[in-house]
Amino acid sequence: MSVADSVAENRTALAGVVLVVAALASVVVAFDLPLAALVTVGAFERALRAATPIALAAVGGLYAEKSGVFNIGLEGFMIFGALVAAAAAWLVSGGESISQAHLWVGILSAVVVCALLTVVFALLTIRYEADQIVAGLAVWFIGLGFGPFTATVVWGGVSSPSLPNVDTVSVPLLSEIPVLGRVLFDASPLVLLTVVLVVVAWVVLYRTRYGYWVQAAGENPEALDTAGVDVNRVRYATVVASGAMAGLAGAVLSIGFGSGFTGTGVTMVDGRGWIAIVAYLFGNYNPVGAAAASLLFGAADMLQIQLQTVGISLPGSITGLFPYVTVLVVLTLVGYTRMPAAVGEPYESED
Repeated sequence: MSVADSVAENRTALAGVVLVVAALASVVVAFDLPLAALVTVGAFERALRAATPIALAAVGGLYAEKSGVFNIGLEGFMIFGALVAAAAAWLVSGGESISQAHLWVGILSAVVVCALLTVVFALLTIRYEADQIVAGLAVWFIGLGFGPFTATVVWGGVSSPSLPNVDTVSVPLLSEIPVLGRVLFDASPLVLLTVVLVVVAWVVLYRTRYGYWVQAAGENPEALDTAGVDVNRVRYATVVASGAMAGLAGAVLSIGFGSGFTGTGVTMVDGRGWIAIVAYLFGNYNPVGAAAASLLFGAADMLQIQLQTVGISLPGSITGLFPYVTVLVVLTLVGYTRMPAAVGEPYESED
């Protein structure tokens, strides 16, 4: 897919971005807000951090849906990932002196455990042809209950004690690049990892034979089967990958940028899995588009901090709604996004 083709395919999403930016510019002008104080490198850093877990889950979700399976359980798998990462880091360290190595063990554990859990989801939806929406909602509900319950077993309460974050890493020379160096090469390695994964996901999807298989599995599985490729094997791989990415996203929330697992309310994931679904729909199933949409939602989430820097204080009940209002605006602007033709439809080979 060329740049021109990508622009043409995502013209609706691009038009939506332009309208959102225009609306924000209108607000800045109407209220005479100091734009230079709102648009800063620090603001972009915070937006990128907030966008990281959303982008990870979005890329995983779009791969599953591209192959024909709607993994609506991203929110639930993110809850599992957040819990497992915090619990594994805590248990491996013995509850004391949690090092960076322990944190990375926790992150890896979250990815592996969520991948294994997604195998069950894949079996139910692909082999046994369970309703994908019902199965995904079940994952979410189980996560909402299992997370606080397991936290109580491990820590004696629905939330974990405060845990350290993954340390910021500065790359010599690259970190000295204006703006980009500070944002990517003098930041958490999880941010750079996300950027790399987004680029790799785009290359695999649009520049490799396997990527064409994934697209064919969701658009025309009969043709893929005729070509001698096992459709369900492709779908298993993408669904398990979506669970692993969601687990990584949850780990980023709890011990990547957070201070441990929080199991109160709807847990610390707080709807980000659902926003990830909107992000890849808005990005028209393109990994780069999904990442850009995630950045938009991340910026909306962090807008409250920027408003405080210019002396605008709003109640938390209002600023907390910013990302969700943005989701509603985006859904309104996007209108209809064409889903893969065979999404949600089980496939049985004629062989």
